[in-house]
Amino acid sequence: MTLIFTGHEFKYELEAVCKLFFPVQTFSFVFLSEDEPVSEPEGDFCVISRQVEDGEAKMSVKTVISGRQVSLSDALNTYVPDYEHRCELALCGLLFKCLRKQTGISPEWGMLTGVRPVKLVARLKNSGMDEPAIYRHLGGDLYVSDEKIRLACETADNQREAIKGMPPQSVSLYVSIPFCPSRCAYCSFISQTVSGFKKLMPEYVEKLCAELRLTGRIVRSLGLTLDTVYFGGGTPTSLEASDLERIMKTVSKSFDLSKLREYTVEAGRPDTVTPEKLKVIKDNGGDRVSVNPQTMHDGVLEAIGRKHTVKEFLEAYSLAKNTGFKAVNVDLIAGLPTDSFEGFCESLTRVIGLDPENITVHALSIKRAADLMHSGGEGLSPAGTSRMIAFSNSELLSAGYRPYYLYRQKNQLGNQENVGWEKGGNIGIYNVNMMEEIQAVLAAGAGGSTKIVAAADRIQRLYNPKYPLEYIRRFEDTVIPRKEEAERKMSELIRRGGKLTL
Repeated sequence: MTLIFTGHEFKYELEAVCKLFFPVQTFSFVFLSEDEPVSEPEGDFCVISRQVEDGEAKMSVKTVISGRQVSLSDALNTYVPDYEHRCELALCGLLFKCLRKQTGISPEWGMLTGVRPVKLVARLKNSGMDEPAIYRHLGGDLYVSDEKIRLACETADNQREAIKGMPPQSVSLYVSIPFCPSRCAYCSFISQTVSGFKKLMPEYVEKLCAELRLTGRIVRSLGLTLDTVYFGGGTPTSLEASDLERIMKTVSKSFDLSKLREYTVEAGRPDTVTPEKLKVIKDNGGDRVSVNPQTMHDGVLEAIGRKHTVKEFLEAYSLAKNTGFKAVNVDLIAGLPTDSFEGFCESLTRVIGLDPENITVHALSIKRAADLMHSGGEGLSPAGTSRMIAFSNSELLSAGYRPYYLYRQKNQLGNQENVGWEKGGNIGIYNVNMMEEIQAVLAAGAGGSTKIVAAADRIQRLYNPKYPLEYIRRFEDTVIPRKEEAERKMSELIRRGGKLTL
């Protein structure tokens, strides 16, 4: 599909609106001035135009899909406050309504394209807006459904206890283990499998431990409190038990863990879970793990490239429960290739029957570099995924679970979301801190993103090299200088009386 912009350059948000309706399509772009004639291309296209004349911005959208045309227009006084933003919002609204009419699809999150809708709801609540006003704003102005508004409001309320308990001037630590046994069809993250990177693994562990020691020194020198630790990836338990133990012991020696509220290690791939690795995690302070089947059907697991069976998941889950962790999380994905609505419902019912403290339900997101994107998303069902998510929300509430964090991703089937559910007061604190962006996060390892929260709308990010080999090679000239830069920025913020937590 071709998107033609006339008289403006609001590409990002307008493309995001298109992706609500066409999540696996690629787009080409044409930018024209107000006076340039539009040459309509062959195939599907949208012309999104702003023309200013005599103090008035005339905005119009024309969509042509499969030969069918839909057009809408609006006008805005050029002297209104926040004029550019108002124009962008108006054009997004026109495009949204045109595509809704063209496709018959009504995205339940409306025009919201951001990944953190709960953050928006929390900000509205904190500003004094009551829930009826929130419903009017999100539903009337942004076309969000009542069900999604209710879910976002409930999530915002449920995560308050975790936010209230956050120590002042505290940080979280993220440890990146970017390896997996194999690459799933829906994933674009892993650059190398553990087997492919085996020769360089000792050097990666060495560099990671060095970065952790440097990060611990920074936390001590600034007088900060470490609030949560999260080992993510990839699959941290892809490592050998000895390497995992070395990294975790480096954390315990480099940081004061006495005020830690939570320590999580993802053990997402059941085929990487062993009693020895779980003991290492438990003995070194880990109190939460994730063991993620994604589905409870072997045929679906095979279709997505997972190298384990449902039986192996059940064995790994039992091992994790018997090890005595405070909480075990189980992930499921709605909308997987070859899965059906009935199959997903059965998977969810079986997982609820296991009684984990946390269940996270993801709507399938098709990453740009994933195998599924290259196939054009063939066989995937946005409507079916929406039914699955609706079922999961209803069933989990009925089973006594509460939504405590929520986020969205690009190219999610059915324009749906990912929701973390808990029961028994087992909120995943790191997930809340991370998604609501209310606390500084210091990241170590390849692909790690350090985030310094300077204000609700001002977050500074410092990225480590993305790939493990790049991380090793650029450790001295990139990783160390960026850690030092993070220290300078946090020190300056504290010196000026600022906070690292909101």
